[in-house]
Amino acid sequence: MPLAVRLLRSRWVTWLLDGEVLLDLFVASNLAVLAGDIVLAHSVNQFRRPEEYIPLYISAIAPAALLLVDLLRWRWGFLAAWKDVGALVGWISVLVGLGGVLYHLQSSFFLQHTVRSLTYAAPFAAPLAYTGLGFLLLVNRMVTPRTPGWARWVILLATGGFFGNFVLCLTDHATNGFFLKTEWIPVASSALATGFLLVPVFLAITRRYLDLCLAVLLVQALVGLLGFWYHLRMNLFAPGTSLFEKSVYGAPPMAPLLFPNLVALAIIGMWELALHLPDEGEAKPSYFKRMLSWAATVRPGSQSRAALQ
Repeated sequence: MPLAVRLLRSRWVTWLLDGEVLLDLFVASNLAVLAGDIVLAHSVNQFRRPEEYIPLYISAIAPAALLLVDLLRWRWGFLAAWKDVGALVGWISVLVGLGGVLYHLQSSFFLQHTVRSLTYAAPFAAPLAYTGLGFLLLVNRMVTPRTPGWARWVILLATGGFFGNFVLCLTDHATNGFFLKTEWIPVASSALATGFLLVPVFLAITRRYLDLCLAVLLVQALVGLLGFWYHLRMNLFAPGTSLFEKSVYGAPPMAPLLFPNLVALAIIGMWELALHLPDEGEAKPSYFKRMLSWAATVRPGSQSRAALQ
């Protein structure tokens, strides 16, 4: 048996490729990465107010707690701890995100009540990243796993992330009046992704439509990588004493990577949804059909919940 097949059939790989585990790992890694984003964003005013440390503490503690309870559940069967700790972290993240939105809006918008104050204030939608991650944890605990409902919830939250990207790109790039035409690319692409991903959430589809969604998501990943390069290049040539200082006051280099990050989340939901969809009855199978058939070959037991004919 080839080494790659033996590896894919191993117990640990099977565990890591489980949808519930992948979703928890996604949330934990994103919470950890948000710590760096908080440091950059709140360094603008040197963490002037004590409450600005709250999301930093959450991002430092929550990932370790999630990884610990995941290991306890999947290695020793501590299901209650996994549910309780995950739900606690989820609700705290939701509240931190909503509180952060109010905190950011209070910085300018509530004082002046103008569109300009909304655009130039602290990014009001940015804290909703915590809210979205919190809802993902709650979905993972409250919705029956490996079902179409679970998959659609994951896709819906990924869609919400792309809509958030649309709002952030629109407001952030409005600060310089869309000086470069390329600044419209993420606005258009995130709107496109939002529209396409809403369909499998509310309507009956086939795997062929998921192929189309996958193509749209690959475009989003490319847009994110391109944006990362543009932001990084702008900061490299901007005036300043250090790259950290230029990243704090200039274009946020990590922000465009939200696009490939959300692509990974959407694919988790789409893969699970594809397992429950019927075959299209077409001569040429969809890409998802071929991938599911391959997975069933190298990992027995991973075949579709609907018949893979």
